[in-house]
Order: sequence, then structure tokens, then C-alpha cells
Amino acid sequence: MQIAELRERVAAVLPQIRRDLEDLVRIESVSTDPARAAEVRRSAEAVAELFRAEGFADTRIVSARGDGSAPAVIARKLAPKGRPTVLLYAHHDVQPENDHEEWDSPPFEPTERAGRLYGRGAADDKAGIAAHLAAVRALGEDLGVGVTVFIEGEEEAGSESLPDLLREHADILRSDVIVIADSANWDVGAPALTTSLRGLVRVDVTVRTLTHGVHSGMWGGPVPDALMALVRLLATLYDERGNVAVDGLHGGPAADVEYPIDRLRAESGIAPGVELIGDGSVVERLWTKPSLSIIGLDAPKVEGASATLVPSASAKLSLRVAPGDTAANALDRLRAHLQAHVPWSAELTVTTLDAIDPTRIEATGPAFDAARRAFAEAWDGTEPIDIGVGGSIPFIAQFLHSFPEASVLVTGVEDPDTRAHGANEGLHLAEFERVCLAETLLLVNLADLRS
Repeated sequence: MQIAELRERVAAVLPQIRRDLEDLVRIESVSTDPARAAEVRRSAEAVAELFRAEGFADTRIVSARGDGSAPAVIARKLAPKGRPTVLLYAHHDVQPENDHEEWDSPPFEPTERAGRLYGRGAADDKAGIAAHLAAVRALGEDLGVGVTVFIEGEEEAGSESLPDLLREHADILRSDVIVIADSANWDVGAPALTTSLRGLVRVDVTVRTLTHGVHSGMWGGPVPDALMALVRLLATLYDERGNVAVDGLHGGPAADVEYPIDRLRAESGIAPGVELIGDGSVVERLWTKPSLSIIGLDAPKVEGASATLVPSASAKLSLRVAPGDTAANALDRLRAHLQAHVPWSAELTVTTLDAIDPTRIEATGPAFDAARRAFAEAWDGTEPIDIGVGGSIPFIAQFLHSFPEASVLVTGVEDPDTRAHGANEGLHLAEFERVCLAETLLLVNLADLRS
């Protein structure tokens, strides 16, 4: 099938795909909100119906516990004899929308502005569902591979039941190629394959210096307060350049990709005049070196604070673990550092919240070649680049572990201005059309491989 015909087919289905996507965005499928469990279920049912309408007769809604919670959708079309089976992954649950006042339009009412479609889940990751739907709809009866669609229902809640789902349904999910549509492209007009992701260690750190609060005037001087101790402890986690100062963490080189400082400053929202931190190239600091963030702090508010020495104070730390390291090593090293540096023999409690390993994908072989050809054609000759992601997508490691023989392609619909998880999340519509074309081309290319 020629590229011109495929472009026409994708263009022909896009108007209805857009309407289908908007209908999905209107469903408030926030998986972390128990009050909206019915909406998550409604979202799964809507997704299932979309694929049934495309001839996926074997379509089911499943949950690991069999109680209807965290509903995932599995839909299958069997492969023609001798042809490979491709698993298409996305997730239908979304992040909370938080303060509606921060949105320029209602978060669950899809709204187009300046070439973007805004709404919670418009990109992350209901556009991933829509891209899969566009590819199978455009090919119709000419679909030359087997396709298994797997749309998860609790990715934004941590994919707790995913290992059970992959194990319980391994026979029908096992595929030759897995396409995970939940990442990003390098830029608008620049496609990418994600080949590495940092892991994650999160801990709560509590420091106690007093059994109860006391008057700061009466006792300040010889008696340390917990907030002072916590601040001194947190400061030891960084060197003067802002590098993570925890011994024994792994870091390595990144791909030879230029990330201009001006672009980084614009995309990150760093305030004018604030210096960047750390050493190494920008992409090393973002993708292949550890980073440590203080993402929460429990301490008295400034407004209304009394003249009291604080007995205890806590911080939540988020340590991103570089590829090549392990979450277990990073956690051990972080604990050892905190214990060695807590000042004045203060009481220290470290509570582990998450320990997720980093991921590295060996992006070679026929399936990756097929993907790169498809991307280059869809983006009019622009070759895709292999990128890392500084954040963590834990479920990718689950797929790699559960199906080690499969080629796992991590793609996505996002761009640097998507603002996933934040207010005014938006999908770049022209880029979305390229994504749909690229996936259609990929399925055509994969049909030429033998299972």
C-alpha cells in the first residue's frame, strides 16, 4: 500500500476520531478519586464499544480482582497465518484536574485553541487510545497483522494491579511487538522513540528533636528545633553545584542530542535569572543522572506561626534513579546518607513509599527498523531520534519482564508543551495526525515481518 493512499485513509477517518476522542475526554475517569469510580467504569465501557465497532469481536472488560475495580479493556483480532501479533497499549484513566480556576476552559470539555485540543486526558492518554483506533480504522479489512488492544484503567494510580493482569491474561496478551503510546516526541515536528527512563525512589523523612513544642525565647540557643535539623539534613543532599551528593548512585552518558539552554528555560518555566544546577550535558542531567527533589514539607505555616521550637518536621523526597542503577541500591544509599548526616543526634525516621527500577530498552531489530521507517515517512523525512525520559513509567518494566521475547516500542502523542498532569493539558492536533499516520504505517511495515 502506497504512502499517498495511507495518508488519504488517515485523513478520512480523523474527523470521527476527533469526535471519539472528545467524547472520551468528557468522561471524568480520574482513577485516584473513589467518588468517580463509576466514571472510570463508563470510560472503559466507551473504549470497549469503540473497538467492538471496528470488528474486534473478542472484546472484554477485565479487572485483576474480578470485582470491577480498575477496569481495563482487552480487544483482539487474530493474526493472519504467519503474520505477527501487535499489542497496542494506552490507558483510559486520567489525572485529577485540580483547581478549575487554573484552566482557561473547563477541563472535561474539550476545547480547541490555536491548533491544540485542551482537556484533561486530551493527550495523556486518551489520545493514545485514539491513535490506536485511527490506525485500525484506517486499515480496516487490510489490517495485515494480529492486533491486541490493551487499555489500562489505573495507570495514573500507579498500575498496582497491572502485574496481576499481565499474568492472568498472558495467553491473550502475548505478542511479537508491543507499542506503548504513553510517552512524548522530542518536539513538534521531531518524532522520537523512548529508549530509557529513570526509576523512582520516594521516601518520607521525619526529624524529631523534642518531645513537645517549647517557647523559642526561653529555650532557643541550646535546644535545637526539628525544622532547623531537617533543613541542615536536606542541605547535605546536594553539593555546591546542585548535583546529588549521595555516594554510590549511578550516572552515565546520554545520547548525543542537543538541548539548547534557551529551550530548556522556556519549556521548564524556570524564573528569569535563576541558574541551572548540576554538571554534564542538559540531556545527561535530565535522562541519565540521578536527581533529587524535595516535593513536600510538613512544618508550621509562616502566617500565624508562634514563638515555638518545633518538635518534629518532615519532608517528602523524590529520587530519580538513573538507568544502570537499581531502586534497591538507590534506596540503600539514600538511607545511609540520611543516617550519617542527621545533625545533633536527632531522631530520624525514613519511610519508603516507592522503589521503582529504571528502564533501558535495546532499540534494535526488525520491529524498531519498521518503526523508524514509519516515523520518517509520517514526518516527511525527519528521522526519529532515541530519547530518554527523566520521569518514570513503571509499567514499561512490567511489560519487559512479562514478555521478554517481544520488541517493546515506546511512542507517544505528547510534545514539550503538552502540560500533562497540569492545568491546560493540550494535544497538538497537527502532530496527532502525524502520530496516527505513523502508527498506521507501522502496522503495514510489521505485516511484512514473520511471527
